[in-house]
Amino acid sequence: MFAVLKTGGKQYKVQSGDVLRVEKLAAIAGQKIQFNDVLMLGGDTVTVGAPLVAGAGVQAEVIDQIKGVKTINFVKRRRKHSSKRTKGHRQKLTLVRITDILASGADKSGVDAAVGAGSVGAVALAAIDANTPAANKDQKRSAAPKAVAAKAEAPKAPAKKAAPKKAAAKATDGADDLSNISGVGPVIVKKLHAAGITTFAQVAAWTDADVEAIEEKLSFKGRVGREDWIAQAKELAKG
Repeated sequence: MFAVLKTGGKQYKVQSGDVLRVEKLAAIAGQKIQFNDVLMLGGDTVTVGAPLVAGAGVQAEVIDQIKGVKTINFVKRRRKHSSKRTKGHRQKLTLVRITDILASGADKSGVDAAVGAGSVGAVALAAIDANTPAANKDQKRSAAPKAVAAKAEAPKAPAKKAAPKKAAAKATDGADDLSNISGVGPVIVKKLHAAGITTFAQVAAWTDADVEAIEEKLSFKGRVGREDWIAQAKELAKG
């Protein structure tokens, strides 16, 4: 014997033992329910309702409250910075097993009628969701020992302070402060040191060939003579 029932705006052809996924019902796992909107009964004889078969019903047991396969919609907005995004949705469903098909007397069976979740209040629906196996699993996960959380939140050891940068290399022992020569700044001092010139005596002893070589090497032609570095160095070398 089979029956055609209606629930959630859809029609299903069922027989005893079938497992269905229907639009979410206001019921909890293990509860026995009855679908009273039967459109047709089939078997040895066929009975077609007008629109429903009077007194007929389909009884089922709720297995679980589940979610359907996730569907993804791609949304593209025009004239808004070429915005693109996707939206996902998983339909809430109720998994039931058909246990019996009643050709008559369903209105006197005393079994709770199958009611869609949209027909009950939010409070009642929340209570149903709280009793589903999935909700119970979530509660077990949230009841994990606080010690684990405390361990995860343990304060981290203070980060070691970065070692202070080494001070700039000290001037070579016995070197003079060449910046005392007028016209010699820190950049030129650095270049002179790189050329091996660190004392006033070395500058005072420059020959014309030395001056030409230094000016060529340090790219300041004519500056030594113009600012009279040699004479200044001689005076400074006297102390």
